[in-house]
Amino acid sequence: MLFISNIMIWKTNPAARRAWRSLMLRLNSATAGLSSGPGSWDRSDGHSCVSAEKPPHMPVMLKEVLHYLDIQAAQGTPQHQCGRRGVFGLFEVVLDMTFGGGGHTKALLNTVPEVTVLALDRDPTAISLAQQLAKEHSGRVKPLLGRFSELEGLLSNMNIKSGSIDAVLLDAGSSSMQMDQAERGFSLSKDGPLDMRMDGERYPDMPCAADVVNTLDQQALASILTAYGEERHARKIASAIVEARRVNPITRTQQLASVVAGAFPPSVLYARKDRLQRRAHIATKTFQALRIFVNDELNELHKGLCVAQSALKPGGRLCVITFHSLEDRLVKRFLQGHDLSNLDRYHFSQNKQCSRKKKLVDENSECNKSSYWFPVKRKVVSPEKDDVRENPRGRSAKLRIALRR
Repeated sequence: MLFISNIMIWKTNPAARRAWRSLMLRLNSATAGLSSGPGSWDRSDGHSCVSAEKPPHMPVMLKEVLHYLDIQAAQGTPQHQCGRRGVFGLFEVVLDMTFGGGGHTKALLNTVPEVTVLALDRDPTAISLAQQLAKEHSGRVKPLLGRFSELEGLLSNMNIKSGSIDAVLLDAGSSSMQMDQAERGFSLSKDGPLDMRMDGERYPDMPCAADVVNTLDQQALASILTAYGEERHARKIASAIVEARRVNPITRTQQLASVVAGAFPPSVLYARKDRLQRRAHIATKTFQALRIFVNDELNELHKGLCVAQSALKPGGRLCVITFHSLEDRLVKRFLQGHDLSNLDRYHFSQNKQCSRKKKLVDENSECNKSSYWFPVKRKVVSPEKDDVRENPRGRSAKLRIALRR
């Protein structure tokens, strides 16, 4: 299978590693009808992985991103700028590592006339939007299709050397487009095939969420929910999934949501609340965990940060937007200089036994000062209340900014 080469998916947790091995062994021994995406369980739904519609997209913390990226138009005459000349002439070069719907890139193009944006995304649907934008802004947008782990090779193919990029924006997690398209299987509020693959079109043999919930044993499922969803009811939910799939394979998003909800009394179904104090479905963390596991998101995020560190010139700025605590802790510790090269030995769970005083000491200790990064702001930047009301999906966003030393 094509995706066997990407075994880093289990590196952030030993139990998840065992779960991944179990999944691959079972899928390799399964029949051909059970080995490729959402259709491996049900090919009668007629859905395709890509929708022709262009759903509305609102970039998160747009004002803050433009402010902290601080992209300036080139100053002076060409004679004075010759030392800055690169593959794109005198243009400032910004790497948008998660193009998505293109909201941040469009704002950069409109705000700074002399900027070239390298638009990366692993989702072919997003890249099709980037290609359209490239036609509208001739020479100023360079679409790049690939994952963070493939970015180093993509930059090399464009003859872009290390230390030559002016700024990097990394907007982690899934995009609004993916959530809004029921056929992609990301949203529990929209019924669709249980897919969740960000680039399943490129890797058709890549296991999808349906493969995970219908193949792995109860212990493995509980490990995934605990590691990637920080779900305290992981065992109960895993048990409910195993019981339900004995009757019928779980192939639809709302089918899975119903299975998870059925494990709890009605009073608990919407007992959880988000940052706006709105009720959240009990299956929200389950969907998050499956999406992270299927797409290898934490390892890909770490790879992306490493490439950004290599690609940025001294004085270049890095802006990273995260949407849940696992991502934010990884980014925070990377910028503090922690060695994350062996993620299977590194845990991103919060240490609940650590006292407030000890946390303050750790945050200010010398060992947390990176030789590569200087924090532009010590504290994380959160969306303003007005922005959250306008775009509720950005309510959990956190922005961290650092300067390349």
